[in-house]
Amino acid sequence: MRFHLTKIAIALSAVTIGTAALADAPAVPKKSSYKVGFAQTESNNPWRLAESKSFQDIAAKCNWQVISTDAGGSAAKQVADIDSLIAQKVDLLVFPPREDKPLVPAVMKAKKAGIPVILVDRDVDHALAKPTQDYITFIGSDFVDQGRRAAQALAKAMGSKGTIIELEGSTGASAATDRKKGFDAEIAKYPGMKIVASQSGDFNRDKGRQLAQTLMQAHPDANAIYAHNDEMAIGAITAIEAAGKKAGKDIMLVSIDGQRNALEAIVAGKLIATVQSSPYFGPAACKVAQASANGEKIPAWVKVEDKIYDITNAAKDMDEGF
Repeated sequence: MRFHLTKIAIALSAVTIGTAALADAPAVPKKSSYKVGFAQTESNNPWRLAESKSFQDIAAKCNWQVISTDAGGSAAKQVADIDSLIAQKVDLLVFPPREDKPLVPAVMKAKKAGIPVILVDRDVDHALAKPTQDYITFIGSDFVDQGRRAAQALAKAMGSKGTIIELEGSTGASAATDRKKGFDAEIAKYPGMKIVASQSGDFNRDKGRQLAQTLMQAHPDANAIYAHNDEMAIGAITAIEAAGKKAGKDIMLVSIDGQRNALEAIVAGKLIATVQSSPYFGPAACKVAQASANGEKIPAWVKVEDKIYDITNAAKDMDEGF
């Protein structure tokens, strides 16, 4: 975990530079303690659990009373949760928007109520709500680059020749949209590689397993799978083995997140690589909130730098997994 916090601290160095926060977005008030609403999308996988825990772990250090909600995978429920947090008059709202358009009204309602918002992990549609104007900032990874790096790892491992099934994340989520964009654009540079199927597995392990099973049956010539997250990749490995094939040999896989199960799969030779996507946003959000309260200028995007795990470092860096 120390690695993640160091990387986030480096990425946040720009936050400490500047004199006055932009006027349009409500700033974090300067207080001795804060009531902070954290509206989680769901708690059904290790990544989300690690993200939620990072906010509970940082609460005492930041003088935060964290009020957490869980939308259970529903954008509508997340909007309702945020409405409830606004009604409780929290000092700050922090949340990962499950989908980029349905959560815009929640951002705008908070702004109207004078409650500052920090978005983490996923962003909203900038045509409808803008960072620094309607909310303080977005803290997160470069999802397009994550997809690009996954494609490069797959192309290298397969000698630039392969028939690929793509397991997409949740429809409408910025992470899924951008991870697809980056991967597809990079794969298009290799004439010997083609994507023959691409459907949503909703970032869910069992849905990823079922989808991989269905798509492998529809495309028996496929010899590669790109999953938008590790949970779906692990589900796909189960489907591959149930079909009597070997993951990492008959079908090559790459994914994104960097969870421990994925690092173990790399060591076992079942997964080529996973691009890190850190879930530890609590310390980052705390640092941004403190900067806003001090009147500092916050960049529109506080970028988290991610590494890539493969056979060269997965065993050594196993403790970085979550």
